Amino acid sequence: MEEKKLFKVVITAIVVKDGRYFDDAQYRYLVLQRSPDEKKFPSRWTVPGGKLTTEDYTHLKKDTPDYWYNVLERTLRREVKEEAGIEITNIRYVTSLADAREGDDPSLVISCLAQYASGDVRLDKSMVRHRWVALEEAKSIDLIEGIFEEIQIAEQVLNGGSAREWSKE
Repeated sequence: MEEKKLFKVVITAIVVKDGRYFDDAQYRYLVLQRSPDEKKFPSRWTVPGGKLTTEDYTHLKKDTPDYWYNVLERTLRREVKEEAGIEITNIRYVTSLADAREGDDPSLVISCLAQYASGDVRLDKSMVRHRWVALEEAKSIDLIEGIFEEIQIAEQVLNGGSAREWSKE
């Protein structure tokens, strides 16, 4: 079998609001429920994000003679705005994963933590509901596998701890 070298690159955001928005001290995370019509993970809960395309940078002036910088950050801002209608800031790396499903291109997914900046949540047609949930509430939601652990890592970072590698605890 020939080794595949091309990946779809996907970037996701664990968007956080601090407790002052909810009159408590808890962080709240934006989760979205996918439409039942979605091919992958129908009706499951997830975080906003999407695919990197060459259109995310090739029409822009290069930052150096050879490169575009902040491509993932720009893509993540665009995807969160498209899926959830909000602006984000302070994007930080959380973890990464890869998948190679039979009959599909392999994907590299980069998960980030981002602060809510502004806007009211307005969902696109791929999503049907949203909630701002505390970490403990996230346990009871039908999240796509692995996302709860990503939120745990994000909360650890927000509480002053150092990031750790993803693991199923």
